[in-house]
Amino acid sequence: MTTTAVVVGNPKPGSRTLSAATFLAEQLTGAAPDLVVDLATLGPAVLDWADADVAALVEQVGKADLVIVASPTYKATYTGLLKLFLDRFAGGTGLSGVAVPLMLGGSPAHSLAPEVGLRPVLTEIGGTVPGRGLYVVDSRHDDPEAYAEWLTATKPVVSALLEARS
Repeated sequence: MTTTAVVVGNPKPGSRTLSAATFLAEQLTGAAPDLVVDLATLGPAVLDWADADVAALVEQVGKADLVIVASPTYKATYTGLLKLFLDRFAGGTGLSGVAVPLMLGGSPAHSLAPEVGLRPVLTEIGGTVPGRGLYVVDSRHDDPEAYAEWLTATKPVVSALLEARS
């Protein structure tokens, strides 16, 4: 059985980024994610390296077969909130599964942000990134067509990687 996690680094709880990441997880697996980590809901606990609840979330995300890691684009990269969470993962071994970088932004001007900023971090902490990262203009976060081309190219790769893990 494939376990899917969604990690969202938007400082606003229940954001469009969360909606987009959940949609993407459902499109890739045909089911709702098993774990959703909306980092904005953790409050100051994300800053406390001794917090047992956050440590448990890191462990669960690290063991997931598929992780959608999503952030709005801030200053041409992912948010500091997401960085705080990702810093908890051990280099090379923190993630054990497939990791999909997803970023939303106000215009296509930052469409390389998932590739330049988020992909290297996910691979550094052990994730296998299938294909290119996904960038969606936030005004289209709820438009399935905004994901269609990426899904056509990348879903078969994700499916093959997940099949090989089982």
